[in-house]
Amino acid sequence: MLYAKVVVGLPVEGPFDYIVPANFRKKIKVGARVWVSFRTKRLLGYVVNLTPKTNIQNLKAIIEVVDDVPALDKNMLLLTRRLSHYYGCSWGEAIETALPESIRKGKLLSNSSLSLSKNKPSPCPQGVREEILLIHDIDGRKRWEVYIQKIKETLGNNKSVIILLPDTNSILKAKETITANLDIQPAVLYRKRPKELEEWHKIKEARYGIVIGARSAIFAPVNNLGLVIIDEEQDTVYKQDQVPHYHARVVSFMRVNIEKAKLVLGSTSPSLESFYLAKKSKINPSTRLRIDGERSQTIKYMLIPRIRNFPEVKIINMKTVLSFTKRNVIFSKYLQDQILSTLNSSGKMLLFLNRKGFATVATCIHCGIVLKCPRCNINLVYHFKDKILNCHYCNFKMTPPSICPECNSGYIRYSGLGTEKIESELSRIFPQAKIERLDRQESASSNDADIFISTESIIKETGFNFDLIGILAIDNSLNRVDLRSSEKTFGLLVGLLRLTEKKMLIQTYLPRHYCFKALESKDINIFYDEELKQRKQLGFPPYQHIALVKLRGKKENRVKEASNTLFNRLKKYSESNSKMKTNRAIKVVSVNPGRPLKLRDNFYWQILIKSRFPLKLAKFLKINLKDFSHSGIIVTVDVDPL
Repeated sequence: MLYAKVVVGLPVEGPFDYIVPANFRKKIKVGARVWVSFRTKRLLGYVVNLTPKTNIQNLKAIIEVVDDVPALDKNMLLLTRRLSHYYGCSWGEAIETALPESIRKGKLLSNSSLSLSKNKPSPCPQGVREEILLIHDIDGRKRWEVYIQKIKETLGNNKSVIILLPDTNSILKAKETITANLDIQPAVLYRKRPKELEEWHKIKEARYGIVIGARSAIFAPVNNLGLVIIDEEQDTVYKQDQVPHYHARVVSFMRVNIEKAKLVLGSTSPSLESFYLAKKSKINPSTRLRIDGERSQTIKYMLIPRIRNFPEVKIINMKTVLSFTKRNVIFSKYLQDQILSTLNSSGKMLLFLNRKGFATVATCIHCGIVLKCPRCNINLVYHFKDKILNCHYCNFKMTPPSICPECNSGYIRYSGLGTEKIESELSRIFPQAKIERLDRQESASSNDADIFISTESIIKETGFNFDLIGILAIDNSLNRVDLRSSEKTFGLLVGLLRLTEKKMLIQTYLPRHYCFKALESKDINIFYDEELKQRKQLGFPPYQHIALVKLRGKKENRVKEASNTLFNRLKKYSESNSKMKTNRAIKVVSVNPGRPLKLRDNFYWQILIKSRFPLKLAKFLKINLKDFSHSGIIVTVDVDPL
């Protein structure tokens, strides 16, 4: 008798044993998809092992074997297994996140030109270790020369390359660059791409040596992987916002460790985790990066000198700016003078504000009510051009009321700052200037206007070079309740720094913040050193790992009650295990409302847990969440949240 160990794409631990009928014994293989009866449903499962023995009684038989050739090879099974251990999800969930949607739904693979030998992963040479390189390139230009050289070396060794990029425009530009430099057509792979399955299948058949794509391309079924490149590795898009909440950078560490490949991380402002590991390796070359219990190679650090001149960065202390009209000052006198001077010299300038719309708060001055989204309990943003109040979380829209819906007062005050208001104020102060906002869908040329207004979307555009950049209300980014607020703000500013060779002005009420001092002093190490110092004192990443246990439901009281119950339970188990010296590394810190508390008609609460060891943390949560259930409450785990 032959038995198959099968996992399914549900949040349940497996694998589960099934009988392999006699007519399937020659066809079934490890990594193949099968249809099985799971509880009362017919589900698609994945064979992770075959065995002649089992201890389970009254087993069900496999209904159907889908694949003649396994959809998953040995290396991919190992990768998904490690991913499930690290992020606290089931093995089946990890496998399904690695596969295109049509394959997860059971669509048949074409086997016309696919052979078992072709898809057999190449054995890794004994004694070969992966190599990891972090390239810090503020200009964002020279690192592609390093990429191309590394790709040539890899292809010359008859190995494959995976390149991850943060957005579709970057993917298309990278495709052009590779085609122009190497005369090779790479495969393009990302979720919901037209003909995604066809492209995935060609990659599995080894028709391509290079695969470029978004976050999910880290799971591309390439043969004999030799190199992984992650461009702008600090970008938050590499973190998946659905279960499993994997980060492509961490998965790439796992994959190159399994396949003994090289990894190159490129960035204008490296993530604190990558910078810390590179710095640690430099101080102590014997240091090894640990991801999931396996020893990894040290991270080498390469700083590419800035090609162009570092612009002058001036910090404007808004505390010293006086307003005789008792209104919030949008533009300091110094910034206005610089704008006028740039206009007189026919220069181009950019004003940066990371908020769309005209006003961010709509308030009744009589009763004080603030108009909020009924689904998210978030302030509605007023868009002057469209005459609409909009929620930027769920896209709820409503016409601005002429009277207060609460007290019937006849006046609604609109306050706060958005890009539309900046445009309005500039038109009033500088009527001679041609002004254009770049936060809309239409594309714009750098020759179309004198003053441009934009959100962070400008950072990913090319072809812009400004004589002056003015940064407005950047304190909003710094003051968020987010452990990474300083890191994200610094990344924004460095990204904007690439768009000028002359001058950047930053208006702030926090002029002594090290985020600004690093740019003013032209020394990025000021920021990284101070941020790492604070993270160490607080026990935050990269010194410890954090997990958020998120609970959501339709009724606020039930979500709150379930969260407190689970928090007390986890804290009790953590403290009892700590006394027995078996789980001393895990600390259950707090339980708090989510931010925002209500989102898309669901209420959110979250439990914060810290540990130095992510595997122990994930295992602890799997054990203690296994039999925890509350009707109508959904519980998810996010390890290393952003």
